[in-house]
Amino acid sequence: MNFDKPISRHMTGCEKWDGMKHIFGTADALPMWVADMDFESPPSVISALKERVEHGVFGYTMQTDEYKGAVAGWMKERHGWEIDTDWIVFCPGVVPALSFAVQAFTAPGDKVVIQPPVYPPFHSVVEEHGRELVINPLRSENGHYSMDLKGLEEILQGGQIKMLILCSPHNPVGRVWTREELEALVTLCVRHDVLIVSDEIHADLVFEAKAHTPIALISEDAKKRSIICTSPSKTFNIAGLNTSNIIIPDPDIRSAFQSALRLYHVGSISALGSTAAQAAYTGGREWLDEVLVYLQQNMDYVINYVETHMPEIKVRKPEATYLLWLDFRALGMDQDELSAFLLAKAKLALNNGGAFGQGGEGFMRMNVACPKATVAEAMERLNAAMKEWRQLQ
Repeated sequence: MNFDKPISRHMTGCEKWDGMKHIFGTADALPMWVADMDFESPPSVISALKERVEHGVFGYTMQTDEYKGAVAGWMKERHGWEIDTDWIVFCPGVVPALSFAVQAFTAPGDKVVIQPPVYPPFHSVVEEHGRELVINPLRSENGHYSMDLKGLEEILQGGQIKMLILCSPHNPVGRVWTREELEALVTLCVRHDVLIVSDEIHADLVFEAKAHTPIALISEDAKKRSIICTSPSKTFNIAGLNTSNIIIPDPDIRSAFQSALRLYHVGSISALGSTAAQAAYTGGREWLDEVLVYLQQNMDYVINYVETHMPEIKVRKPEATYLLWLDFRALGMDQDELSAFLLAKAKLALNNGGAFGQGGEGFMRMNVACPKATVAEAMERLNAAMKEWRQLQ
């Protein structure tokens, strides 16, 4: 695949590009924020969609045995996880799945734990449903993040926590949690009767094969108290087709989750979403292997460039995702100043670290799932802005 090929996404309703004016107040910036790729999806996906479109009828669609078999086959091949196809529940997205899980398994006033800095919807799906958000911030030592398991144990000892929403691999810090870390987390959740909702949407975007461990593989206890949120959307760049597969081994938990979906009538998969997901899982492996190599090259370029030309900025290579977590704290700016500086001086639209909660202040998230030329231009823009900043110090 030629990932260097520039593809204009203007005038396609693309949030990343066409939404710039509305979201950032300007269209004159390089968008490297929202987490989708500027690459064509796998040939298997495009071919399957063309064939499906040629059929010409797009009526109500169900998850077929072939579809569920494709999901199960991918989990076994990629993650060594053998699942029963009955465990798979369709949902139009992982964030809606988090929201439905909060509604199904907690009541207003119940407490839910998250581990910031973390994907912003983790905060909103809790607070906007009237639940109490409890934070267990990650620990950071020289840019390496780890779970604060001692702090989590202290939080859980109160006995009022109903749910923990886990980000695995973690967005934005890029950690792939080790089996030992996950075992310790599961032990605490079992001891204190806490349901684990694990967002594993970035599980396929790991740079070391088989490094990711689905939370349900940790133990039988983990399997009995976990909801695993997966999707082909990030992996194969089909987020706009609104397809996710929520894997729930325990029949009682699965039934309760399905009841929440039925309440809002959102359990039907789309014809094109089904086609694309199945084609991705059965024919996208080679494409994904190639894109992972390309993403690492882009990340290495940014890290080397920053270390050479902008040592004030700190960045560590993530273990997964195509997102870099840039540390600008040495510049001494507050979050609003930092965002304005990057937008006005560097002409870069990045994700504001403050939106990720505690520990995100002074950081910005950069998406490098784009052609190398775009990454190089971003670095040149940032370097020019930094040179101007130094002159004013």
